[in-house]
Amino acid sequence: TMKWEYKVISLEASGFLGGKLDEKKLGAMMNELGEQGWEISAAFDTNMQAGTTRDAIVIFKRQKS
Repeated sequence: TMKWEYKVISLEASGFLGGKLDEKKLGAMMNELGEQGWEISAAFDTNMQAGTTRDAIVIFKRQKS
């Protein structure tokens, strides 16, 4: 059977009201992890209030060797 390992990354949203992610930083991180064999399994945001975003959570997985 296949076995998986997981990595959870939390990215803080910035800006006066939150909700802004550094897309260049996110893209660089995704490319780096992709080179290491990780793929995105899930992504979601966490809310503060009135729909503003506090963090984005990205879960990666890769098959264990």
